[in-house]
Amino acid sequence: MNDINAKVSSRGFTLIEVLVTIVILAIGLLGLALLQTTSLNNQLEAYQRAQALLLLEDMANRVRVNSLAARAGAYPDGDQYGLLDEDDCTVLTNAAERDLCEWNTALAGSGTELDGRNVGSLVGARACIENLAGSGDGELIVRLTIAWQGMAATVAPASACGVNAFGDDDFRRVASIDTVLANLAL
Repeated sequence: MNDINAKVSSRGFTLIEVLVTIVILAIGLLGLALLQTTSLNNQLEAYQRAQALLLLEDMANRVRVNSLAARAGAYPDGDQYGLLDEDDCTVLTNAAERDLCEWNTALAGSGTELDGRNVGSLVGARACIENLAGSGDGELIVRLTIAWQGMAATVAPASACGVNAFGDDDFRRVASIDTVLANLAL
């Protein structure tokens, strides 16, 4: 008789164990989905930073190659690069103008299009150029900066490039490179 009562009470306990297991499994799967989403966001952030550094190095090399024009002011200060609507850069004969046109086109992401929109670059990329005075030996420092929109809020960068361009500045990312042009006439 006691054996029959024990069998009846153990049936309900097995069903509760299954329900608890399903709840624990669901929580674990939700955790894995959150981990996957965070991983994808971090991967996109790393890709965008790598793209920004490639674009900066490309323009820095162009400035170094054309250093005489850079010293003459052919790469003017500005914060609108990446926003300008450029047509065909190959018709430009001035090397500095062609460099700026091609850099602007790369920032706008015109290399890859999807549904008529440029998607081949950073999210909302814009660039700034600053010509800074170097040392007393006649150096010129050209600071190249790229700002773009990140995926998650962090601390707002100290650079002024792209300020208030992406809504909340905590989503703004910035990368800079200084190109030093020495005075070789000494």
